[in-house]
Amino acid sequence: MTPISYARLHYPPSIVQHAVWLYLRFNLSLRDVEDLLAERGLDVGYETVRRWVARFGPAYARRLRAMRPRPCDTWHLDEVFVSIGGRLMYLWRAVDAEGEVLDILVQQRRDKRVEPPRDCRRPQLLRGRGYHEQDDKQVFA
Repeated sequence: MTPISYARLHYPPSIVQHAVWLYLRFNLSLRDVEDLLAERGLDVGYETVRRWVARFGPAYARRLRAMRPRPCDTWHLDEVFVSIGGRLMYLWRAVDAEGEVLDILVQQRRDKRVEPPRDCRRPQLLRGRGYHEQDDKQVFA
């Protein structure tokens, strides 16, 4: 993974990281982050915080995803019938062996042709959600 470059920034990397963390972690507005930094004696504009989030936010997210522990090698699917707004819906949950919910899918109708098997090792609903084929080969090999 390539290191994040903080070249040509007026503020130290710790200030940039803290501002981006405040904005993304606590769902604050840009002006709220500006006010919080001003309370710490930093004169940073909200537009600067917006640029930092646009520039460094995706890189931080990639690093956090890479550090996330891999799920267990055995998964199972739970199918639950729920009533949402008075209509019967089908709730599918992919759960690993430790009970960690990996993914959730809600459908209006149950399509038996594409229904995943009960004891599959890689649920269909996890495709395209951050779990790649190459990762599975490493985990399930």
